[in-house]
Amino acid sequence: MIRHFTATGFVVNNDATLLHWHKKVQEWLPPGGHVDPNEDPVQTTLREIKEETGFDVEIVPTQSSLMIGNLEQVHAPHSIMIEDVTDAKHGEHQHIDHIYFTRLLGDASAPSGELSDQPDSTTKWLWASLADLESGTAFETPNGELRPPPEDVLKLGPAAIKHVSGQ
Repeated sequence: MIRHFTATGFVVNNDATLLHWHKKVQEWLPPGGHVDPNEDPVQTTLREIKEETGFDVEIVPTQSSLMIGNLEQVHAPHSIMIEDVTDAKHGEHQHIDHIYFTRLLGDASAPSGELSDQPDSTTKWLWASLADLESGTAFETPNGELRPPPEDVLKLGPAAIKHVSGQ
């Protein structure tokens, strides 16, 4: 089976994390995307968040680094998920998704990246609060349907919020 490396970043601000309606997957998801050639998963996470939202963020490590002076270290992800994906270009394949927790740097105004200005208006961003995620709140999709985020987001989102905010 074909596998692609991807990276996802839960953007945390106060007691909420940023989600968007992913039109291809039809789910509420945090920003992320494919790891480009010569890029590590941290670089991908930061790039994808900036491209998709316009926001600058920093990685919040979920474990301490070892003191190693002779090699550069890349922050380890909080977790790595294997996701089954089907699309027109690659058919059935998998994403090996590196999940990072990030902290918003600066203003939490409306996202202004590439997904925010799509003419079809099918991309919708929202700040999902800790209470929303813990209760499984359903959010309104672009077509007016109420849908809660998928199980992984309902579990990883609160973990990100609690870790980043020090709870």
